[in-house]
Amino acid sequence: MADVECIVIGAGVVGLSAAYELARRGREVIVLEQHEIIGSEISARNSEVVHAGIYYPKDSLKSKACVQGKEMLYSFCEEYGVPYKRVGKLIVATDESQVSMLDGIRARAAANGVEDLLMLNEAQARGFEPHLACKGALFSPSTGIVDSHAYMMALQGGLEAHGGLVVVGTEVTQIETGMRPSELMGADILVEEDLEAADEHMDDEEHEEFAAKNFKGDGFTVVMKDGYAITCHELVIAAGLHSNKMLSKLAGHMRREVPKLYYAKGNYFSLPGDAPFSHLIYPVPEPGGLGVHLTLDMGNQARFGPDVEWIDEIDYEVNEARSERFYSEIRKYYPDLADGSLQADYSGIRPKLVPAGVEAADFAIWGEETHGIPGLLAYMGIESPGLTSSLALGSMGADRLIGA
Repeated sequence: MADVECIVIGAGVVGLSAAYELARRGREVIVLEQHEIIGSEISARNSEVVHAGIYYPKDSLKSKACVQGKEMLYSFCEEYGVPYKRVGKLIVATDESQVSMLDGIRARAAANGVEDLLMLNEAQARGFEPHLACKGALFSPSTGIVDSHAYMMALQGGLEAHGGLVVVGTEVTQIETGMRPSELMGADILVEEDLEAADEHMDDEEHEEFAAKNFKGDGFTVVMKDGYAITCHELVIAAGLHSNKMLSKLAGHMRREVPKLYYAKGNYFSLPGDAPFSHLIYPVPEPGGLGVHLTLDMGNQARFGPDVEWIDEIDYEVNEARSERFYSEIRKYYPDLADGSLQADYSGIRPKLVPAGVEAADFAIWGEETHGIPGLLAYMGIESPGLTSSLALGSMGADRLIGA
C-alpha cells in the first residue's frame, strides 16, 4: 500500500496547478519542493504577464494551453481574490519593414482563437500612448498582469482545502519504480514468475537489462536528500529547470530518451519613478523570446526585459553589461529614455528543449503513451506562456494521468 496516492515534484505554478487539479478530482496529493519557499525559480522570475495566446503555432500545446489558461486564470483570480489587471498590450512595429509582420501576428492570433486584436496606425497608437514611437501597432485588450506570488499562494490554499499538502525544503535525489522500503532502494521490483522465466533463458547481463526495462512493480518510491523514502501510486514531475534531470532518474525504464535541457537567461532592468506607459509595450518578436519589452507590475512600476542570454549553468546574477543593448532596443519605441536611468533588477531562466538558433519547441507533457511507465506524468520545457497556461496544463495533465 502506498504512503500517498500522488506525489508532485515541484511547487511552481505548474506543479501547484497540477496538484490543485488532482486534489480537486479527489486524489490525495503531496507536493515536494526543494527550496524553502514555493515558486522561487521560473515562477517567481518572469514578467507576470497574462498572455492572450497570440504568437504560438496553431494547434500547439502552447496555443491551446495559453488561450484556455488565460480565461481559467482570470476566473481563478476573481474566485480567490488574486490581484490582477487587464491592462492590455501594444505590439509595436518600430520601422516600416515590420508593419507587414503585424498582419502575420494578427493572422496567427486569429488561428488560435484570439480575434480581439485591433490594428492601429501610427497616430492611433500614439493616441493610446503619447510617449510611444512606432509605425503601427496591434492592441491586445485581453492581455494582463497578475501577482504571481499571490496566485501561487492561492493555488496552495486551494490544494490544502482539498486535503493536499506542500512540503518545502525537500530535495528529491532518487526515484525508483515500484514501492519498497528504503533499505531495498535500487532493486527493481518484478513479479516472481517473471524473474523465474528470465533466469531460465538469460545470462547475468541480459537479466539486468530485463529487470531494468520490464519491471512489474506498481507505483514509485521517492527518496529525499536525508534518505527518507515515500511511496505513491502516481508521480508528477513538474520541476521546471530540473524536470529533465528528475525524469532521467527513470531513463532505464523508458522507451524514449529524455531530451536535453538548455538555459536561456533573461535579464530585467527597472525604471524608477512613474511609468511612462499605461499599457504593456512589446516589439515584434525576436528569435528565442518576445524582445525587450516593457511590462508593469501591480504597483505600476515599469521594467524592461527579458533579453535572451544563453548560459550553461543556472546563474541569476543580472549581467549589467547588457544594459547597453537595452538602451538601444528600448529607444526604438521609447526614444525619451534617459541615459543612466535603467537599474539592474532581476533575471529569470527559460527551460528550453532546443538550443540557440533552433525554432522554439512546444511544451512537453509526457504521459504513459510517450514514455511507457504507468502512473507517471512529466512536464518539460514549460517556459512562456507557462504562467498563463498553468491551470490549463494542470487540467490537461490530470486528464492524461487519471482521465477526464
